[in-house]
Amino acid sequence: MKIGITGHQKLENPNNWNWVKLEFNKILAQYPKPFTGVTSLAIGADQLFAEAVLEHGGSLTAIIPFNGYEFKFSEGDDRQKYHYLLDKSTIVNILPRMTSDEESYFEAGKTVVDMIDFLVAVWDGKSSRGLGGTADIVKYAQQSHKKIVHLNPILCTVVQLD
Repeated sequence: MKIGITGHQKLENPNNWNWVKLEFNKILAQYPKPFTGVTSLAIGADQLFAEAVLEHGGSLTAIIPFNGYEFKFSEGDDRQKYHYLLDKSTIVNILPRMTSDEESYFEAGKTVVDMIDFLVAVWDGKSSRGLGGTADIVKYAQQSHKKIVHLNPILCTVVQLD
């Protein structure tokens, strides 16, 4: 079983990350091991999901949008957590850089979707602010007929999308 993640890097109310983590734990507890979490290790939803996968005994596959991606993380805790999770990943796939960062993020998100059995989307339901955002990846997953579990961190609701 391969479970992918797409989601926001920041939330209007940072306390809602606690709810997201509880929902990740509920989802991951349902699946027998071995399972793999597939993620680009971005701050926010991706990293929280990766930590939950490891806590539940799963393995990680990291889909890195381009070489040098770590420099998109601010120095300090964000970058350290990225490197920690990257080191814990069983498989690391660094994609070739596209024309823009946004195109690279979109390609990484599509690669995650192409590899998985279902997608967990931490998404406020709004349009993406740029190419490759959460809404774009959810739309691609829908077009790819993937099962999607939508965690809305604003409303604190869980819905399965078709």
